[in-house]
Formats: sequence, C-alpha cells, structure tokens
Amino acid sequence: MRLSSSSGFCHIPVLAESVLAAAKALPSQEGLLIDATLGGGGHSALLLEQRPGLRLIGLDQDLTARAAAAARLDAFGERVQIVATNFADYTPREPALMVLADLGVSSPQLDVPERGFSFRLDGPLDMRMNPEGGGETAAELIDRLEEHELADLIYGYGEERLSRRIARRIKSDLAQTGAYQGTAALAYAVAGCYSPKARRGRIHPATRTFQALRIAVNRELDVLDDLLQRAPDWLEPDGLLGVISFHSLEDRRVKTAFLRDARLERVTRKPIVASEKEEMSNPRSRSAKLRIARRRTNIQQAGGDG
Repeated sequence: MRLSSSSGFCHIPVLAESVLAAAKALPSQEGLLIDATLGGGGHSALLLEQRPGLRLIGLDQDLTARAAAAARLDAFGERVQIVATNFADYTPREPALMVLADLGVSSPQLDVPERGFSFRLDGPLDMRMNPEGGGETAAELIDRLEEHELADLIYGYGEERLSRRIARRIKSDLAQTGAYQGTAALAYAVAGCYSPKARRGRIHPATRTFQALRIAVNRELDVLDDLLQRAPDWLEPDGLLGVISFHSLEDRRVKTAFLRDARLERVTRKPIVASEKEEMSNPRSRSAKLRIARRRTNIQQAGGDG
C-alpha cells in the first residue's frame, strides 16, 4: 500500500500481513487501537478496514506524518483521533485492545534532504523527529561532545567497530572547518575511515554512524524503554502489544521486556520477519522484526528463556 504522491508522504507498512494476522486474536471485535507511531497511517488503515469495530488513537510528533495520516484515514471519520505527541508523553483515558509501535524511520523522513537523516541526499545535519519542538540537532551534538564521548556514542548506538577512528576524523574536520556543511560531508568523512574495498559493500560505511547520531538526537532508546514500561498498563486483559524494531539495540530491549514483565505473556517466542517476497517489494522490511505480547488476565511472576 502506498499513499498518494500528492501527500508528500509515501509509506509502505512493513510486516502488514503479520500485524493483521495477530489482530485476529484480539479479545473483542470492538474497542480501542493505539498506534503509538502513526507515521503515514498504513498499519492503522489496514486494521480499521479489517475490524470495523475498532477505534483509533494515532500518536505522532511529526507534522508531515500527521497530515498524511489524516488524509489516509479520513474515510474512517470519527473512528480516528490523531494526537500530536511522542508516545513517551501520552497516557490514554481508556484501556486498549491493541497497542502497536513501528519504530522505523519512514521513507519521507529519510528521503527529504532538509530533515538531515540521509547520507545519500545532502542536507543539514538535523535528524530531529520533531524539529518544531526544538532540541539539539545532530550538528550541535557533534560539536558539543568530546572526541571520546562521540566515539563511545557511535560505538554504543551504532555498534560501529571503527568508532574511535571516525570520531577522531569528525573532530579533526570540525577543528579545521568549524562545522560540517551537511550530511554529504559527514558521510564522506566516515567513508574515508574505511578501506577502499569496504566502501563498496552492500551497506554504506556511514550507516551505523548516522544511526547512532539519530538515536542520540531523538533519545530513541530512552523513549522505547519508557513505552515498554508503560504500554502494558494501557491494555485491556488479553490485549496485544506489538512492536516492530529495525536494529538489534531495539529488538533486545523489546525481547527482554516481553520476557521479564510480569504483566505480559509472549505470543511470539521468536521475532516475525519479512518474507522474501516482501523484502523484494519493500527493501526496508529486510531488518524489520515484529514481537507480540499479550496482557495477562492475572498478573503473575514472569520468566523463562528465549
């Protein structure tokens, strides 16, 4: 499914068939769906179409995403409420049948140069999910951190083995120029830390560094931890919590929370991943992992392996 190009926001929801299949196990035909990362509204539209008794509260801090979702979901009328907020700042007024969070950065955010997320399109080093909300940009973060702090960040959030070398190059460039002119210059500097052979790999050399900066700018792991702590209390008994993650730092947190939280019972012991067919039609689904848990009717001590 694609949104109209006139919306300026093109969104193909990943693992959509698996999300719809999971929703068949909801404890009721009628109730509330909370889409904690509404994006273009792709998952929510499919769920509302499948289950006419669902009402939606969609959360997103991105103005462009909210506008696109409003257009996509307009046909569902009063069944839809869109809230301008980060899920870490939200508390529902009623329990939900399902809470869904797709943690991926959407194509429009990646592909609009002015947002500064992509090393493939030159733009300012911004990377804020909510630029209207203020906060530190990636350029400001790079300038503020000491070299060892930047190296630790790139290693910790990007799992980048050349983090020391990359941080040294970044801070050296800053000392000479005062500031990076944009994402292309930063990507060039990071790539220069790799051997010529490594630069020609399937994954761009700057991928992990850009991931680390984006995570830090938006406090993504902190807000994910907050969601995993709070979302079980948003659910009705037997309600479902589904989280789609895109890298190991996120997936480990989701796995651990689902395993250890006494309020939850795992529905998926292993993450659901994209089929070969979906990977071919939507390359960004290749790293997607869906985990699902159910709110226990009677809260008891959780535990186990897996």
